[in-house]
Amino acid sequence: MSINQFAKDLIERFPLGFVATVTEDGMPSLSPKGTFFVLDDETIAFADIRSPGTMANLAHQPKTEVNFIDIWLRKGVRVFGTAHAVERGTPEFGELYPKWEEAFPALADRIRAIVKISVERVRLMTTPPYDDGATEEQMVELYKSKFSEIYG
Repeated sequence: MSINQFAKDLIERFPLGFVATVTEDGMPSLSPKGTFFVLDDETIAFADIRSPGTMANLAHQPKTEVNFIDIWLRKGVRVFGTAHAVERGTPEFGELYPKWEEAFPALADRIRAIVKISVERVRLMTTPPYDDGATEEQMVELYKSKFSEIYG
């Protein structure tokens, strides 16, 4: 499945993805990962810096869903796929690592693995006001106002 341009742009702007996995006893687990990149048209990846639960869950069930959200537009994508850990010390890790080293120099030494996700499906998510004709510009203005009330 090819990753569409909206999803690529969203992940580049907001690389925080919420990774859904399943524990060995069948419980859902959700963990944010802020180091995502789009590697190519069919692969996204994040760095395992301190993700022991996520890594254990993916080891027994590599199927995952990752959600990315633009909090201003109130649009996002659900990315479904199969994860594969590329461990530090392997040739493939050496090829991938410079991308994370450049983007996250303070964290790079702590990266234990890079988790590649082979994308099988991408689904758009939007908030209900779009169903009623809201525009992206209106959504951005609304949430600028809301956030300024919270953090202003």
